[in-house]
Amino acid sequence: MEKRLGKGIEALIPDTFEQREAAKTVPTSKIIPNRFQPRKKFDEQKLKELVESIREKGVIQPVLVRPHGNGYELIAGERRFRAMKELGYTDIPIIIKEVTDADSLELSLIENIQREELNVIEEAQAYKRLNEEFNFSQDQISKAVGKDKSTVSNTLRLLTLPLVIQKFIEGNSLTTGHAKAILSLSSDGEKIKCAKKIIAGGLSVRQAEELAKAAGARKAERLSTQKDSNIQAVEEKLQHALGTRVRITHGKKRGKIEIEYFSSEDLERITQIVTKERAVQG
Repeated sequence: MEKRLGKGIEALIPDTFEQREAAKTVPTSKIIPNRFQPRKKFDEQKLKELVESIREKGVIQPVLVRPHGNGYELIAGERRFRAMKELGYTDIPIIIKEVTDADSLELSLIENIQREELNVIEEAQAYKRLNEEFNFSQDQISKAVGKDKSTVSNTLRLLTLPLVIQKFIEGNSLTTGHAKAILSLSSDGEKIKCAKKIIAGGLSVRQAEELAKAAGARKAERLSTQKDSNIQAVEEKLQHALGTRVRITHGKKRGKIEIEYFSSEDLERITQIVTKERAVQG
């Protein structure tokens, strides 16, 4: 089924006096918040400013709703709805549109993005819902919100970060640039450790990239050391079995085993041990 993308919030919210005059007024009690509202946190200062604006000038623009049960569900305009309730308004002007759940989420997402009301984690969560609940591809999401597909993809990647780091981003302790550097690390533990160092040191994005690069190099060194320890254990096992020094050179594709002997008799002794072991295994 083809998605109706990129319609823009302006297509549904009236922006002329004549359109606003056609709005219907209903009791605020008949309206419920949008179940698909991508924004989880509302800026208290902006809400206060809106309250004062409505107190002084009244409601200039109606909210956008869709039918829901015996009342209506918000599509766009939740800050206005909250401000009016705070002021004690019992009625609110609305424009009614018949839209699907997917359209409701899409329109709420577009409205918040255009007004820069979402933090990047809320934006990523909305993209994820469009993808998982409504089968939007990343290409369709990018067209719907007017952003490059790579931007959508990189935003979604933020949701692979540990929740504690997502909270840091939501709280503006980390930027998306910092997050990109952290994503280069493999384990959650390393990512969290790196994130905390970035915050504690007030590091720039460039410094965060260097920190993550150094952390990755240290891990590679640890893995290399671990491999050497394993090889050393094999060396010790062979030395014990053969009664002489054994050295293993281990490479990615090939390696070699060096066995020391000190005389022809010693060589014969080692040969007998090896051939006897092979014979037993055979």
